[in-house]
Amino acid sequence: MFTFCPLQGAHAESLASQSLLELDGGVKVLVDLGWDESFDIEKLKELEKQVPTLSLILLTHATASHLAAYAHCCRNFPRFTQIPVYATRPVIDMGRTLTQDLYSSTPAAATTIPASSLSETAYAYSQTATTAQNLLLQSPTADEIARYFSLIQPLKYSQPHQPLPSPFSPPLNGLTVTAYNSGHTLGGTIWHIQHGLESIVYAVDWNQARENVFAGAAWLGGAGAGGAEVIEQLRKPTALICSSRGADRTAQAGGRAKRDEHLVEMIKLCVSRGGTVLIPVDSSARVLEMSYLLEHAWRTDSEENGTLKSAKLYLAGRNVSSTMRYARSMLEWMDDSIVQEFEAFAEGQRKVNGAAEKKDGGPFDFRYLRMLERKAQIAKLLSMGNDNVQTEGRVILASDMSMEWGFSKDLVRGLARDSRNLVILTDKPGMAKKDTPSIARTLWEWWKERKDGVSVEQTQAGDNLELVYSGGRELEVKEARRQALEGDELAVYQQWLATQRQLQATQQAGGSTVLEPSADVADDASSDSSSDSEDEDGEQQGKALNVTTMGQANRKNVVLRDEDLGVNILIKKKGVYDFDSRGKKGRERWFPMAIRRKRNDDFGELIRPEDYLRAEEKEDDAADGGQMATDEDKLGKKRKWDDVAKNTSGTGAGKRPNLNRAGSADDGDGTHATDAHVLDELDMVEDADGEEPSGPAKLVYETETVTVNMRIAMVDFSGIHDKRSLNMLLPLIQPRKLILVGGTSEETQMLAEDCRTALGLEVHTPQIGVSVDASVDTNAWVVKLSDALVKKLKWQNVRGLGIVTITGQVLAPEAQQTEERPDSEDASNKRQKMEPSTALITRAGSGAATSLPTLDALSGNMVATARAAAQPLHVGDLRLADLRRAMQAAGHAAEFRGEGTLVVDGSLAVRKTAEGRIDVENVGLPVGGRRSTLYDVKKVIYNTLAVVAGA
Repeated sequence: MFTFCPLQGAHAESLASQSLLELDGGVKVLVDLGWDESFDIEKLKELEKQVPTLSLILLTHATASHLAAYAHCCRNFPRFTQIPVYATRPVIDMGRTLTQDLYSSTPAAATTIPASSLSETAYAYSQTATTAQNLLLQSPTADEIARYFSLIQPLKYSQPHQPLPSPFSPPLNGLTVTAYNSGHTLGGTIWHIQHGLESIVYAVDWNQARENVFAGAAWLGGAGAGGAEVIEQLRKPTALICSSRGADRTAQAGGRAKRDEHLVEMIKLCVSRGGTVLIPVDSSARVLEMSYLLEHAWRTDSEENGTLKSAKLYLAGRNVSSTMRYARSMLEWMDDSIVQEFEAFAEGQRKVNGAAEKKDGGPFDFRYLRMLERKAQIAKLLSMGNDNVQTEGRVILASDMSMEWGFSKDLVRGLARDSRNLVILTDKPGMAKKDTPSIARTLWEWWKERKDGVSVEQTQAGDNLELVYSGGRELEVKEARRQALEGDELAVYQQWLATQRQLQATQQAGGSTVLEPSADVADDASSDSSSDSEDEDGEQQGKALNVTTMGQANRKNVVLRDEDLGVNILIKKKGVYDFDSRGKKGRERWFPMAIRRKRNDDFGELIRPEDYLRAEEKEDDAADGGQMATDEDKLGKKRKWDDVAKNTSGTGAGKRPNLNRAGSADDGDGTHATDAHVLDELDMVEDADGEEPSGPAKLVYETETVTVNMRIAMVDFSGIHDKRSLNMLLPLIQPRKLILVGGTSEETQMLAEDCRTALGLEVHTPQIGVSVDASVDTNAWVVKLSDALVKKLKWQNVRGLGIVTITGQVLAPEAQQTEERPDSEDASNKRQKMEPSTALITRAGSGAATSLPTLDALSGNMVATARAAAQPLHVGDLRLADLRRAMQAAGHAAEFRGEGTLVVDGSLAVRKTAEGRIDVENVGLPVGGRRSTLYDVKKVIYNTLAVVAGA
């Protein structure tokens, strides 16, 4: 059984992706935890209902549309962190930096408390609860986000893995997941899920074309493989889940080279007039392609004294230095050209041998790309260009692509009025809500309408570049900010928080789950100014284990009334020793007992660090008022990845370290020859402290209307499959059933009709929340084996599986009853006693139904006929790598030559065809006077396979 249900991303303009796969035995696999720029928690309601039944989670891409909701679910959904999550290493690391950028850029990502939840819990403030709006949950800190992502288990490409189920999941029964390169992002994944007879390929947002940084998808063996057929592991799946996004997109003439040329030419046209180019990008995935391309375009143009030499290139994002640091450590996940470039650079460095003259740098060692990570730097950059006609050209890559959060919103607000400026969109933006399009979506619609005219420029190659005028239209920009709670709103919030904590305590008492204690907010409702908190969300799964939370865990929480406690009053309230259980049902009739389950992992019981605190650490925590010490000599304090060495020359204790260098953090002093730049006024500005409250707050919006005169252009850098790729690959993949998700209704229906007409496939196009049955088309029957037949079975083992051939005859239940008692008198008596309606009954005392037919051994006169009719066959899958190791262990010379050819002793070639057939070609030359190598190779092959005979 296999059912598929899209939770988000089907027949929708939103780019968010969430899919639920339910396999035989109740195994549920959630693929992706996407969210859009609306951060609407209503879109996660169905996911929250499914959490107690999930077996495992798979993540495909490190983009907001595929994992932005992961940290929110870990913090707010009970038991979510107990579900195993799997992804590739780049998706884990890049996803961490993306999530940290998201929560530090906009308070809207923390989401608000539903009004219905407030009205249900705030009894004493019912009137205020109805008017309280947009009360914010506390957003996770950077350390908490890092801890959530450390729970994800990394996988490598082409590595079959049998995952562990969640504690509340049924057995997985041999479920195997394998990751393959999708070609869309760094570490992006096409998942192959094997479970029983079901072979499912989940391929959402993949790209077959080879790019500057990313290799093509693994359908044909990867970029440069030159395969004419889809690899065996991804061919002929029982179900292919594919994204329809990009089905209406046609490939650009000239491919990647022409696309890159158009982008660079547009930039040159703008900067030559002294304008600023704004390119909104994501902060973790596709930004690598853009930054690599522009950095090398600057290097090439500077050598030729071109237009770009005098222009400035910036990359703006809250956490881009970490993103680039991770990118430098993951070159093996990129295209082969990147690896070759790095090897050439490393070879050149070895030749220089420490001399002052060095090469330009590795693939992501930037000379011209300047990184900006502070909001004050963006404000300073905008002020430098205002009212200056002679300003030099600038190119700014800024997060996020939707322009609803991140530095791209601030930049479009400051650059929109100048007609010299240009904004270049690199993908069709999604739309979270029909009535409220994002800023990027509004600009894309203006570009598509071309209402106010188009400026056509010609490149050196003769191509036309179209720049669309904005015509002075009005653009509304909404800015989200935090506002501290006061008065009754603060009391309502604290009452809601106390209720959530009490629910956690009830769950602990019932033994249903064990939640880590959360830190308290200000317990004194009258003190508005002292309401700072590390955590104000009572539903969270836990905090980073530090001294602060350990000390706060012992504080008394606010409790509800006695009648709300129920039977738990016996252990929650002092001096109460009796509870009236008359007329009660369920757990109210039993004395409560808090059962704490021991949490274990693969290495045994988990260690609680708070149990091993030293006395001086507890004293330091009490002296500091719950604040972690930042001194370098703090006892028991470890430095984190992003920490910079303290007390460096010229840097005071309170100054912000310079993160603009793109050098690796693993370098001792953080300096890098190719990334160094001359300090300027952008390095001197610092963000103002205390701009927004950190305690209980609500979300408020400020709307600003901006007149847009800047021009708009579009260059497709989405990295998504197009119509040509789909038409070419779908006939080669040959899926039995096709499920289309991840696109608009028009794209989905168009692709579905094409596949039904041209390929004759069974195509499913489910709506959000609608399940479709895509099970494999097979029939199964259950029979009983007779004792005589079982004794004759000869099992063979192939890779952990037992294989046996059975030749017998099926006996009906009536015949079985007769054969069990061959005595004619007993049989006749039984036939007289059994009525037709009671022929299928259970044996007395056995409890086993006798209605199943029985498979029995053949009689003597039928054995010869069946043996002549049955043909022997080989069962199993021979891997040439295993054959190579076996032949080398036997003393033969074996090596791979060419593609998929194993040569043994220089005289015999073994090949494996696309259908799994083994071809052995021998020239008949024995080695060293021994018998022919052919016999040794055949013997190893036969030992690897199971030869199933005909009888």
